[in-house]
Amino acid sequence: MGVSKKGLLAAGGALAALTGLVASTLLGMQATVATPNPNQETPTLLAQKLKTLTIVFPSRSDSIDLQTKANAVGSFLSKQLGIAVKAQIGDETSAVEALRGNRADVAFLSSRPALKAEQLANARLFLAEVRPNYSGRYTYNSIFVVPANSQLKSKNSAKATLEQLRGKRMAFTSPTSGSGFIFPVSELVKQGFVPNRDRLDGFFSQITYGGNYSKALEAVVRGQADVAVVSEYALFPPYLSPENKSKLRVLYKISGVPAHGIVIDDDVPVIMREKIINALLKLNKPENNELLKSLYNSTELVRVDHDRHLQPVRNALKNLGIEP
Repeated sequence: MGVSKKGLLAAGGALAALTGLVASTLLGMQATVATPNPNQETPTLLAQKLKTLTIVFPSRSDSIDLQTKANAVGSFLSKQLGIAVKAQIGDETSAVEALRGNRADVAFLSSRPALKAEQLANARLFLAEVRPNYSGRYTYNSIFVVPANSQLKSKNSAKATLEQLRGKRMAFTSPTSGSGFIFPVSELVKQGFVPNRDRLDGFFSQITYGGNYSKALEAVVRGQADVAVVSEYALFPPYLSPENKSKLRVLYKISGVPAHGIVIDDDVPVIMREKIINALLKLNKPENNELLKSLYNSTELVRVDHDRHLQPVRNALKNLGIEP
């Protein structure tokens, strides 16, 4: 909840208490100071209705003409909720800041930004995206990818497999990517190869960052890196062509990476929040599903528990020695 709203509620409570005290004095009754009951204000908050719902749709590398598609989803939700819905495009950092500054009510976010939204805006993740190429329905794998003809082999243990990467050239996706950095480096820490994210150069001979899945994979295809780490779905179009996919293979995988999801700010009253969730879940219906697919290629939204869904990324970040 924003500070301005808290201030208004506090001022309203003080005014009500003062009015009651004056009235009691005028009636000749003994004045008493009542203990504030926070539950008394809950019905008022729940009764409030948003006049406009602002949803942030972050740009992703596989999203094309996102504003048009987001507007279509916004129009659908507007009809379901009976209020105006504004579809706003921006990166995930600006989405978190919009939630923090009460300029947005809902945002589609990946796992680490969802933790940041909780930390800065007290927003929580209520729905997760499902894709047909996710191994765990609403969790997926982080994968180590090598050339198809690489001498590196998958062995009978994580330690034995990853030991082969010592002295190799690594292409990470980006320092903020869950599957392309956070989870793989966490695994290297867990297996005892590096103490934290700052000591990777003591294990690899070269470290580069592709900036996105496609470029990280291209580095391996072109012989500029011996291994890359990406999400499992990056082995499919639009990230990778079938021709280049045939030149690569998976050396090792880490399961349980939390899927992207939808966070809702705590400023949204509970009753309205449930209406928003139920309206979004209607995108799963066959007659509405194309609207959902068009955004980020997800086919379904499912309810998830915020803490349980995001715990794996909390653990991974702890291994790396960094905050969300």
